[in-house]
Parts: sequence; structure tokens; C-alpha cells
Amino acid sequence: MPHFSSLVDRGKAFGFRNKHRQLRTYLQNAVGSTDEFETYFGRFFDDSNPPAFLGNPFTTSPTDNSEFGLAITAYNNAYSEHQDEDFDSRIYKPLLAEDKSVITTTKVSSGLFTGGVGTLTSAFSSSVAGDTTASYIEIFDKNPQSDTTAEVQYALGYAHFAGSGSIGNTTKTTAGNRESAALYRQFSNVILSADTEKFTFTGAPTPSSSGYEHFYFIVFNRAQMREKVDPGNWELKLSGSAEISLIDDSGATTVTDVNQAGRVFNVVSGSITNGVHTAASSETTFGAPGLFYPDLGIILLNPLFLSGSALTGSRPTTATATSPGVISPGVSTNAFDGNPRKLYNHITASSYFQVRREEEINSRSYFCRALNKEYNYSNNPTYETSDSSGNRGKFTIPSFVGDPRTYITQVGLYDDNFELIAVAKLSQPQLKSFSREAVVKVKLDY
Repeated sequence: MPHFSSLVDRGKAFGFRNKHRQLRTYLQNAVGSTDEFETYFGRFFDDSNPPAFLGNPFTTSPTDNSEFGLAITAYNNAYSEHQDEDFDSRIYKPLLAEDKSVITTTKVSSGLFTGGVGTLTSAFSSSVAGDTTASYIEIFDKNPQSDTTAEVQYALGYAHFAGSGSIGNTTKTTAGNRESAALYRQFSNVILSADTEKFTFTGAPTPSSSGYEHFYFIVFNRAQMREKVDPGNWELKLSGSAEISLIDDSGATTVTDVNQAGRVFNVVSGSITNGVHTAASSETTFGAPGLFYPDLGIILLNPLFLSGSALTGSRPTTATATSPGVISPGVSTNAFDGNPRKLYNHITASSYFQVRREEEINSRSYFCRALNKEYNYSNNPTYETSDSSGNRGKFTIPSFVGDPRTYITQVGLYDDNFELIAVAKLSQPQLKSFSREAVVKVKLDY
């Protein structure tokens, strides 16, 4: 239905002042319904009535106290929900406040890896340039060299405050990018406060006056992680001559630490099944195994713990494709020590990395109501037919005369610009007639 907020301006522009018949035609066409026109405006267009009433509504607002102005106001109030002149009540129906439920939020946990898989038993790295010289490695669920469907699941690598273990010396004058130093700064800029340069791990005395010089890292792919990693629902096993299992201590923490990177938990030894084996504060020799930032999808691992814990043993000092080797990172100056590969080999040796993601799903229900007098006719070409003379307008089904019927198969939700934003399809067609009403509940999750 049209809304006559600008009737005055239209009247002036069209020259309707004192043009009785032209105004009548305009209003009839705008309202569309003969009954509604007669109800609200018909009395003003009796030929016995002088057209003098036209002067007042075109010189003042339609909401003035004139009889004609009050009629316009009454019409607008009756169809106030139809503010847009393109609104077609035969197709569109506005959703009122009582048609919308409150928004509910539900936390959903699912497997983090491709396809909603919770456990990654095989990990593959790319053999492209950079994998053997860079300070981080991208890990795939399948072999990217032979399977085009392989997807990155996470990246692992090594960061050092002074750039050790990567090419380029401390003066930054030689060729090379000193990736390990750049990576350390990237993590510190994102996670630490502005007045803190270095990370510290719970438990052991700080190895330097300001913090730890280096760490291993695991960063989950954003597409796989989506919103966040689910605290308490990940477990990483590192294997060599011995094996250690790592989890976070969220299940044993009553007060969550929060910094500019969001929540932070300690990485500790233990398992999802049996819980924490050794508390972070008890790791007084090497410090806790690491730090976990679920909202960022980042795990930082303490090199001192990994090199001095149960993972040490009678293994070769060099990591190879078949032997994890000693996980202690190399800290050479202006030399690539292959530290990411050492961590990768320990992960692949265990063939076990279980991780789940957590999402907050917002839900809202919309109750789309078709009252008894609504949506009983269809614009489908099969709804009508033509007679022998070619005249259209007759019902295809003769019994529809006096009792038209339709079948609701889907409901569309539109924005204020009449753009379709969602479609709900019914499991089976719903009969609609003058003797039946329908309510379709459409639930949107986002």
C-alpha cells in the first residue's frame, strides 16, 4: 500500500489544485483497491460536492485538521506498516515485533580439522622452497604433492628473540631475513602488552632478566579453527624414544587469565581422558610446557621443557625423515638449524593430534503467519486458464471458484530493500485457503 507522506508535493507538482477528476484518478490508482478508496476518500469526490476542499490539503501537511487531511492520516495509520510505496501486500508481509523470538546463543564444539574431524593421525608438509629453509612449516591433512584436495590444517615453527637458528646475523648487515626474530616480534606484538618484549612460562625461574628468548609455535588455520579452539578439548602427543602428551589446564583453572590476546592457559603434561599430570606451577626445573591462547588458535611450546623432559634420550642428535632426533633447538648465528622440522618429526612420529573448535551459534526464530484471507491466490501461470475465445482469468480447477486454494512450499525473508536474504522450504506443501491459516516457523542460525 502506498504511504501518502508526500501527497502535498505530488499534488502541487501534478497541478491537481482544483482538478477534481485528476486527483480522483490519482488516488484510485495509488490505493489500488476500490473498496479502500471509497472507504477513505470516496465522500470527497461526490459531484455535488464543491472541489474547494482541494485548497487546504495542498497548502498544509496531510496531517492538518481539515476533513480531507484527517482522511489521509487515517489511511496512513491503517497501513503504517507499509511505508514503502513499492510494498505489495499480496506478496510481502512485514514481520512485526511479536513475530520475532529473542536471540539465543549456544556454544557448539566440533572437530577442528577438515570435514569436522577431531583427530589428525597423518600430517604432511610441502616440499616446496621454504619448507627446508624457512622458520615455519605448513601442515596438511593429505600429501599436497599427490593430492590436490589437501588443505592446510596448521602451521608450526620456531621463533627466537635475537634471530638465532635462521639466516642473518644480529647486526642485520648480511644477506638473509632472520625469520626467527621477525616471527618472535609478530607474536609479541599480537599477544603481549606494549611494555613487554618477551614471553615467560609458568614455573621455572626466568632464563633471562626479561623473559624467554625462544619458543616453538603451532598456529591453527583460521578456516579450520573458525571462531576459537575449544579449551580442554585438545591433546598433542610428541614421540621419540619416549612419548609425552600435552593438554591445557583449563579444566583445572577456576580463574581464567585474560590479556590483550584474550584468554590464556598453561600447556601442561596430561591427557584429555586423565586430566593434568603435572601442574604448571610444579614445573620448577624447566618451566611449564607452554602457553595456549584459544581465542587466537595459538600454542607456544617451551623449548627448555621439550629438550629437558622425558623426550630426551638415546636418540640421534640430528633430525631426519625417519628419526625425530633431539628436539633441542639449534641457536646458531646466521645459520639455518632446521628447528621447525625437529618439532614436525616428533608430531608425525606420534601420529596423534586431537583438537576441537568452539563456536557460538546465534539463533532467532521468525513466525511467518498467513491469515485466512491472505495468500489464497497464486501468480503461477498454471493457476488460471483461458476459454475457447482466448480470454484468460478462469481457474484451472473449477472448484476453486468461490473457494480458491494454494499450497505453501517455501517462505522467503527479505530485508528493507526487498532483497531476498533467506529461504525456508517446507518438508511438504501446506494447504492454504479462506478456511485455513498457516504459521511457518523459520529458524536462522548464524
